[in-house]
Amino acid sequence: MNYVGYLKILGVSLVGGSIPYVTNEIVREVHMETKVERITEKSPETKFVSETKIVNTGIDFTDASAQTINSVVHVNTKVVQTTFQRDIFQEFFYGPGAGGREFKQFGSGSGSGVIVSADGYIVTNNHVIESASEIEVVLNDNSKYVAKVVGADPSTDIAVLKIEGKNFQAVNFGNSDDLKIGEWVLAVGNPFNLTSTVTAGIVSAKARNINLLSERSGQDIVPIESFIQTDAAVNPGNSGGALVNTKGELVGINTAIASQTGSYAGYSFAVPVNLVKKVMNDLIEFGIVQRGYLGVKISDVSQELKEKNKLKDLKGVYVAEVVDGGSADKAGIKNGDVILKIGTKEVNSVANLQEEIGKKRPGDKIEVLVRQKDGDEVIKELVLRNKEGETSLISKEEIKRNVALGATFIELTEKEKKELNISSGVKISAITAGKLKSLGLGVGTVITKINNETIETVDQLTSKLNGNSRGVLLEIINTSGRKDYVGFGL
Repeated sequence: MNYVGYLKILGVSLVGGSIPYVTNEIVREVHMETKVERITEKSPETKFVSETKIVNTGIDFTDASAQTINSVVHVNTKVVQTTFQRDIFQEFFYGPGAGGREFKQFGSGSGSGVIVSADGYIVTNNHVIESASEIEVVLNDNSKYVAKVVGADPSTDIAVLKIEGKNFQAVNFGNSDDLKIGEWVLAVGNPFNLTSTVTAGIVSAKARNINLLSERSGQDIVPIESFIQTDAAVNPGNSGGALVNTKGELVGINTAIASQTGSYAGYSFAVPVNLVKKVMNDLIEFGIVQRGYLGVKISDVSQELKEKNKLKDLKGVYVAEVVDGGSADKAGIKNGDVILKIGTKEVNSVANLQEEIGKKRPGDKIEVLVRQKDGDEVIKELVLRNKEGETSLISKEEIKRNVALGATFIELTEKEKKELNISSGVKISAITAGKLKSLGLGVGTVITKINNETIETVDQLTSKLNGNSRGVLLEIINTSGRKDYVGFGL
């Protein structure tokens, strides 16, 4: 099996085969109206208990709060789901799309965001804005701005927005690698639409994999979960807000809570800022995330795995399979090896390794400390590759040719055309927040015509979508194989 096909089947690279079992419900904090979206894997016997105790910490949080509160914004979204109802009688006489009507359904949502630059770049969660047709940002002084989506990354649940202006108060970045368990942190956000709310707690765990993003695996993504777990009170509306240390430095983006009710019940989770920075910089520079892949299938080293494979101890991450032609394979890493370090950083779980590789780009050279089957520890030098097996970055020009309205397109193979009984068209290979996603299009949707003009190439479609300022009618084939029409204004 070739390298690319293997990657798609495994869905792994920097992640691996085992995902820790989660006994509580994981709840996203921001939803349409009062809707709570849950991952249903739970144990009814397990309950989270949050005890309230008054403790004199001897720590003053006022400076950290003052430094942060004006950098955290309220993100309000409007969602318009547009459907196109066909008029078969009119189409019979005047052609596809004739006489059809658009029907719109309206909704709203809210969350938080963090200003990361004086010229108006804002980091938030992808799930806060992924279906939004309009985004409004409200600052702590109640000034309001229209925001545009720069880019979004479902793999880490991070998105970047942009508002026009200057001299915004940007947050100071900290170092999430230096964050210690037991250290005090503050959560700053807008829970229940209560703007500029600050809560305090401690870091209760790091590199926590809670299986929150794996539900998106059907969208051809590789979830990267290595959350900071805290007991700072976080509720619906805090999503996308700041997790800061006592110096007022950003150390994470609050993303989820552990709850059986939809409200805070003891634990919250944040994406580490070192991972956020990498994703943010890629989205600002390229509009997409340039992700490096290790090319392995891995799992945590459990007691059972240790005994079965006669491993020395429980340290490291076990390599179950190596992808042919991948970065690890070319560096000489073998099935049954145990990865102990990425660079100078020890990795003792899949989540640890996910986070470290997630900070890298294709072409980055790294050193990997590996314990081989014979017990010898050796350093392997390797170059990370992207999903297509390339070590070079995708250029801005190539991205522009392949991306429009939040969707990335690829050419159809001859086999796919034959199966669909069509002679032309392009397919959505990835999709993030944008017009097409809000219309219900997803990965695998095939677009065959735009305004009754046959689509032959990706460049033809993206140039028309990016350059069109009027109405658009798309002829599509959805993932069930049914032909349909989608109309919208730009």
